[in-house]
Amino acid sequence: MASVDLTPRLPRKAYGGDGGTYYEWSPADLAMLEIANIGAAKLSLVAGGFSLPSFSDSGKVAYVLQGKGTCGIVLPEASKEKVLAVKEGDALALPFGVVTWWHNLPESTTELVVLFLGDTSKAHKPGQFTNMQLTGATGIFTGFSTEFVGRAWDLAESDAAKLVSSQPASGIVKLKSAQKLPEPSPADREGMALNCLEAPLDVDIKNGGRVVVLNTANLPLVKEVGLGADLVRIDGHSMCSPGFSCDSAYQVTYIVRGSGRVQVVGIDGKRVLEARVEAGNLFIVPRFFVVSKIADASGLQWFSIITTPNPIFSHLAGRTSVWKAISPEVLEVSFNTTPEMEKLFRSKRLDSEIFFAPN
Repeated sequence: MASVDLTPRLPRKAYGGDGGTYYEWSPADLAMLEIANIGAAKLSLVAGGFSLPSFSDSGKVAYVLQGKGTCGIVLPEASKEKVLAVKEGDALALPFGVVTWWHNLPESTTELVVLFLGDTSKAHKPGQFTNMQLTGATGIFTGFSTEFVGRAWDLAESDAAKLVSSQPASGIVKLKSAQKLPEPSPADREGMALNCLEAPLDVDIKNGGRVVVLNTANLPLVKEVGLGADLVRIDGHSMCSPGFSCDSAYQVTYIVRGSGRVQVVGIDGKRVLEARVEAGNLFIVPRFFVVSKIADASGLQWFSIITTPNPIFSHLAGRTSVWKAISPEVLEVSFNTTPEMEKLFRSKRLDSEIFFAPN
């Protein structure tokens, strides 16, 4: 594991058109994706852009990075789609089998950008999503004969052929001015989306940072996806305490805004990553490895998924750290230090949790 390159990466363009672009991170560039069985991708839609209906081979968490628009979701066995208004900060859990479409409003002055992070343990390609398009040049029904399509839809073969071939684009299109999509329903958002910028804070430390955690309590569908997630915002020059996931989960981190430094330490106390990170970077922390971050002057914001729906973390600094629970005698012997140094060490960080403001 120590030899695996953990360097934060940017995504590559997978496909696109007039309506926008779909980007993905590849295991060829970020080997930890395949090791951790994690997929990562990003959809960017221009004004009027429309991501055609599709389903995926992976459960995912979607996070709206920028803009606002509309999302359509058809849950398995549902008789009607849910149409949600989405905006920056929204997180959605998308279990296996859901059909989704995304749309950026024609009058929008900014792109709609959505991040997708998910579990690829049952996917066709470990570490990579495969999206199955329902229509378009790469749509499922382009592969069936007109006889099969006609029988399935109760159409004449000529009509079936015409319908299947009428959308020449692949994956993403731009709507014509006369084309309209359904209006979103506030009721459809219930239980489907949580805005991480407006939700109650799980951690709020003055001049340090803030956290909103997605779990089965505030977004029940994460149980079906099998993932937890959080949005973390730390202030300028603040530090996120060294910590690790103590339930054997991987931590997948996307930098939303700002910049800073990250260090990861693994087996035998070896530092396996020391890097600068900035908006757009993605990196993965191996199981039980310890990670810490320090923000630059502009602060640092990241969205993470953890490969368990209700994650538990242990921290190695701060008021709630392991050190405060260990007895003074054990600490003294473990560090091979004096009682005076042990008392000095224990007297620090009595009020600080998780995030440490600059001195």
